[in-house]
Amino acid sequence: MTSPLPLGPDHHTPVLLAEVLTTLAPQPGGRFIDATVGGGGHALALLEATAPDGRLLGLDADPRAVARTRARLAAFGERVTLVPANFRELETVARRHGFVGVDGILFDLGVSSFQLDDPTHGFSFQVEGPLDLRFDPTRGPSAADVVNTLSEAELADLLYRLGEEPQARRIARHLVAHRPITTTTQLAGLVVEAVGGRRGARHHPATRTFQALRIYVNDELAALEAALPQAVALLRPGGILAVITFHSLEDRIVKQFLRRESRDCLCPPRTPVCRCGHRATLVEVHRGGLTPSAAEIARNPRSRSARLRAARRLPLSS
Repeated sequence: MTSPLPLGPDHHTPVLLAEVLTTLAPQPGGRFIDATVGGGGHALALLEATAPDGRLLGLDADPRAVARTRARLAAFGERVTLVPANFRELETVARRHGFVGVDGILFDLGVSSFQLDDPTHGFSFQVEGPLDLRFDPTRGPSAADVVNTLSEAELADLLYRLGEEPQARRIARHLVAHRPITTTTQLAGLVVEAVGGRRGARHHPATRTFQALRIYVNDELAALEAALPQAVALLRPGGILAVITFHSLEDRIVKQFLRRESRDCLCPPRTPVCRCGHRATLVEVHRGGLTPSAAEIARNPRSRSARLRAARRLPLSS
């Protein structure tokens, strides 16, 4: 395997890059799908490792990310195909472009540094920007729409379910009392007022609130649940599905999916004879998953909550 191209100072640092390459084991001529191409860091490394004739299909729900990464990967020519699409459309997009029976599929569910650092995206509570949080700003309600229209009870439920925020009721009450809320820093400041200062050195008090709103406006969990079985259907026998998660909600979905698809029967334990007919499609590669090294976290603090889970596609049942 050749070494990945170096990352320039204007590009984000791909999380768990060495672990991803070890897990997917790209070889010359390999075909891969990056379902969350983002800034293109993982895609670039896979293209380099599959030279001279490997191919990659990249998707991203954020059309701005696709446009930026298309320029970054232009040197790879026809070896790379980039499509602005949510990964809930994975199988349709892959079949349209001839990516069936692929060697590996990667999902990196984190928000890219581009999205966090560009205030126009509205993803960061640390810089002033419109309260948006949508990957595609042309689709669905923005975070501002949600914060300013939901009832106090609905908003509290959203923050608790999708942000796992223990102070959800207090935050929701304070936000409703100070509507309208239109900017990222305004929302972050109100959350700080509601909960009283910083939660600790590792997390800003508004972290869980922003997470909940982002998941909600992008329907992230439902999209993930829809995409995982599509990914399995696109893998060749022996192909690898790899998923990087960043919080417990998405990690739970991935873990339960991999465990379920690694079993031959899903019937209740006391059922004397299997009636479901389910057959395992996967075998887990890293049981429990891989997490960043201390050195990576020191280089890139945003990687600290990442976890890589992976599974290998079993031969098709006869």
